Amino acid sequence: MNDKKKHPSIFEPFALIFNIVTSIIGAIIGMQIITTLGVTPSTSIVGALVAMLVARIPGAMFKKYKSVHRQNLVQTSISSATFGAANSLLIPIGIPFVMGNSKLIVPMLIGAALAMFVDAAILYKIFDSRLFPASETWAPGVATAQSILAGDKGGKRAALLGVGTGIGLIGSYFGISMSAFGTAFIGNIWALSMFGIGLMIRQYSIPWFDFDINQHYIAHGFMIGAGIVALFQVSLLIFGKQKKGNENLQTSKAEKSAEDTLTRPIKEARRALGYGFIAYLIIALLIAITGGLITKMSLGMLLGFMLFAAFAAFVHELIVGIAAMHSGWFPAFAVAFITLLFGMLIGFPPVALALLAGFSAATGPAFADMGYDLKTGYILRGNGEDKEYELQGRKQQYITGMISFGVALLTVLFTYKGYFAQNLVPPIDAVYVSTIKAGASPEVAKQLLLWAIPGAILQLIGGPGRQLGVLFATGLLILSPNACWAVLLGILIRVVVLKVKGKEAEAPMSILAAGFIAGDALYSFFNSMFKIKK
Repeated sequence: MNDKKKHPSIFEPFALIFNIVTSIIGAIIGMQIITTLGVTPSTSIVGALVAMLVARIPGAMFKKYKSVHRQNLVQTSISSATFGAANSLLIPIGIPFVMGNSKLIVPMLIGAALAMFVDAAILYKIFDSRLFPASETWAPGVATAQSILAGDKGGKRAALLGVGTGIGLIGSYFGISMSAFGTAFIGNIWALSMFGIGLMIRQYSIPWFDFDINQHYIAHGFMIGAGIVALFQVSLLIFGKQKKGNENLQTSKAEKSAEDTLTRPIKEARRALGYGFIAYLIIALLIAITGGLITKMSLGMLLGFMLFAAFAAFVHELIVGIAAMHSGWFPAFAVAFITLLFGMLIGFPPVALALLAGFSAATGPAFADMGYDLKTGYILRGNGEDKEYELQGRKQQYITGMISFGVALLTVLFTYKGYFAQNLVPPIDAVYVSTIKAGASPEVAKQLLLWAIPGAILQLIGGPGRQLGVLFATGLLILSPNACWAVLLGILIRVVVLKVKGKEAEAPMSILAAGFIAGDALYSFFNSMFKIKK
């Protein structure tokens, strides 16, 4: 199929320059907003809109951007640079700055940058495997793809997307989480139900029960328990073997059929994860050496730090990736905080804890964001119908993302001093540092272990397909006003509509959902840039 079909290359002269400029803009946007508001807006749809506008400029060079695949490379550039600069780089180097140890900034930047590149490389190598199938939700990626397709095809699709985007903008203006509402239309109902319940408990634990679940580390304990079980479930998917025998013949055929539809065999994913862990070990060693930990810890403690840091980074990206894939949200800050708590309980010195928190925070965001971008490309390229073209296009997106991460690194390198001179630091860094200074206690360990038990049980009940424990814990960790009502109401509407209209309603609902998410993303972006609403 389409033997001669060739995907546009990022190395076309104009494309390379255009995407580098877009990446610089994305990196600056990410740094500016993470230091002022503490969040990073999704710029994918903004990048797609820019590419659509460029396509309407007279001239053969610009008309090439009528191609949805070139537009996809632009959105990949800006989103990679935004999340790379803000989440994977600036947050980690802000931790030693807030601690008053500026000598650690450069070692932390080197370690965070390497972790970011490894993070994205691992996702690329395991995307559309049994671990992270392209057919899963990846909601922001769906929204961007539907926006690009609507701009390309027009007609009813564009009208429906326009209506959804308008509703998304209006709802966002009035404080409704339209991304959560839209995700409920397209995600796994079981996983999102638990996510919504978790969000509800997080929001109303104090007004309803006069009890702060965050202060008692309940959410963190739940994520630890669910995360440990999820890690075992992922391990079974990686290393498990298909059962043999006549009684399992039907199941084995079904599993084989599912495996055949994927573009990444499990052997390749297994190899990628193994190399990734080794890479994290090397990065942890490099951070330890450049950060001066050799003079502050015994050899045994140093080896323990390396192993724990590599393992924590590895688990962090998997948990963040699972949450991002199913819910469209990723609790990167909170999971990095859990890593920090464990490091404190082990007894690592403050300097090591600062480097550990930064290293852990650097992994996850690039993993999740590249998953969204590759999902966009997967839809635009026909949902994997032409495997050769899908792999070709995915590789171009991967190269584009890596170039954008490089641009983000250079942007941060040349601008971070200006931000820190004005005391502009991501707010989450103050939380990490205050926690390090406060120290851990036996009571914290008790709470974490106590609440890890129900988290593990819930994850076991749901299994690897539904991820009930991880999604419930994700909801508990995120404080987003009224997002719980948006998720639960969206699920209710979806169930009722599908019951009445049947499967024919799925396509228009997914386009509407994309509009809601697009509207929320656009509002969040423009509000953060121009302060539409205080």
